[in-house]
Amino acid sequence: MLAHVAGVGRRIPIGGNRASNYQGIIIMSDPNATPPVGNQHRNDMYGNIESRSESDEGVSKPIPAATVVLLRDGDDGVEVLMLRKNSKITFGGMWVFPGGKIDADDFEGPDNASGSHDQLQAAAYAAAVRETSEEAGIDVSADKFVWFSHWTPPPGPQKRFATWFFAAHVTDEHRVVIDDGEIKAHAWINPAVALARHAAGELDLVPPTWLTLHHIAQHSPSVSVIEHFQSRDPKVYTTRVVMNADSNRVALWHGDAGYEHWEAGIEGERHRLVMDNNSFVFENTVEKY
Repeated sequence: MLAHVAGVGRRIPIGGNRASNYQGIIIMSDPNATPPVGNQHRNDMYGNIESRSESDEGVSKPIPAATVVLLRDGDDGVEVLMLRKNSKITFGGMWVFPGGKIDADDFEGPDNASGSHDQLQAAAYAAAVRETSEEAGIDVSADKFVWFSHWTPPPGPQKRFATWFFAAHVTDEHRVVIDDGEIKAHAWINPAVALARHAAGELDLVPPTWLTLHHIAQHSPSVSVIEHFQSRDPKVYTTRVVMNADSNRVALWHGDAGYEHWEAGIEGERHRLVMDNNSFVFENTVEKY
């Protein structure tokens, strides 16, 4: 599959499921946008990146959360439901999937504070059901959800969410209802179109959302997306963020040559997202998407 690279004027290959295929995707954002700090991209959510361990002093405990990718087929092919967050709350102004933190009521039984991994995962499914209803007005039963990834941000003092990502197929008869409080707008959008709008500076996407859209864009129709997720183990992203030689922040994931040593400059395999003030550059030589 080929895609135009906004702002560059050439075409490059995207995707392919062979791990040997180099997937280099350059997505340019608005060249007139002002970056928040130095070369930091305005959609870089990762905050302070000085810590190297969950046990470091001042590192906040990750908050368990659940996110849901609702899929349907439209005129442009696969479509996902995206919501725009109120600018005054966490991830304010960002376009996200329905989701939120796991509440105490999402656990079964009274002793949820020290729940096991299985209890926490069951609570994540319950939270996915609840958040889909609360944020989008759509009711989907837990058995329709496919767990396909888990994301943990790098250690740091900022608020962090350790998030289960689920996917489910829905039909056109579902009507989206938002509260105009936490959620200010919604759209059914093709993943490739969403990435192109991010490139044009029209859509704000944090890295987990961006990479999820890239993943889904490799498959069509929506039933094939679900089948793809069902046929593979969930991807686990325990993110590490470092600076490269160009003073750009780089999110590293398992399999990248620099991951174990927190070092962007090590030569070798790539599984990373380079974030400068104008672009997201995804480099991958190890993972099948």
